[in-house]
Amino acid sequence: MTFQQPPPLPDHTPQGAGPFGLGTPTGPGRPARSRRRWLTYGAVALVSLFVGVGSGSADTVEETADTKAAPRPTVTVTETAEANAPEPAPTVTETVTETVTAEPKKTKKPGPATTFSGEGEYLVGEDIKPGTYKTAGPVDEFGCYWERAKDASGEFDSIITNNNLTGQGRVKLNSGEYFKTNGCQEWKRVG
Repeated sequence: MTFQQPPPLPDHTPQGAGPFGLGTPTGPGRPARSRRRWLTYGAVALVSLFVGVGSGSADTVEETADTKAAPRPTVTVTETAEANAPEPAPTVTETVTETVTAEPKKTKKPGPATTFSGEGEYLVGEDIKPGTYKTAGPVDEFGCYWERAKDASGEFDSIITNNNLTGQGRVKLNSGEYFKTNGCQEWKRVG
């Protein structure tokens, strides 16, 4: 099989070929009326195309907006199957009535402490609980001073007993007395 090359194309548009080679006569022998008619039909077709595309896309936008705004219906399909099971056994319900009375928890009233700091003055029976207390001794090398007193006057005559500790110590405190402590470690009730 041999292929032949097609003849070469002319360098110019032949007379009557029209634009785009559509075969519409446009030469000097054709009247201007046919050229006008071709342009009119072409323009009408082009405008119709744009109007159609524009109205079609506007409808699509409206439908999309309406579709998103409106809820879609939900379809539920229920199938009933008959079972060949025996009749269910009778249900027995038992009611038990029990009355429970809630009592509030008894909370301890904040009373006198049984442990207190080695610095301060305390009223026995009000600030601290009566009893025997123990300390591990002084906080530093200056010693631990404690004093039992009849009242809080600070007078020498009010002192019942006192002591300077260099090590651990104990003291028995009675209700109504004042207990003063200075430079001591924490006091703890032991009895």
